[in-house]
Amino acid sequence: QLQLVESGGGLVQPGGSLRLSCAASGLTLEYYAIGWFRQAPGKEREGVSCICRSDGCTYYADSVKGRFTISRDNAKNTVSLQMNSLKPEDTAVYYCAAGPWATMITDPYDYWGQGTQVTVSS
Repeated sequence: QLQLVESGGGLVQPGGSLRLSCAASGLTLEYYAIGWFRQAPGKEREGVSCICRSDGCTYYADSVKGRFTISRDNAKNTVSLQMNSLKPEDTAVYYCAAGPWATMITDPYDYWGQGTQVTVSS
């Protein structure tokens, strides 16, 4: 069964850090571009970061650039999103997705996880 599972979400104070992980079963993540998306209540799902399939190129939304880092661990078949200097506006459900190329839009991604909640609040 093809499945993506996110983990690592939680409640953190402003300025804190979290590390999200996207684990896969039934597919090998190194053969896919991986994107991280988030969706806050009442808002559309937006791209946060993505990593290319082949050369490992990375992209970030302007709102997270310099604070978030996406990376692969092919041995563990996971992709992580390190989030530092978190702000209340980062509060959302975070999703990982796998697809044929790295992009910050949702359409090309074939596989999606169920999401993990990140709440930034004092």
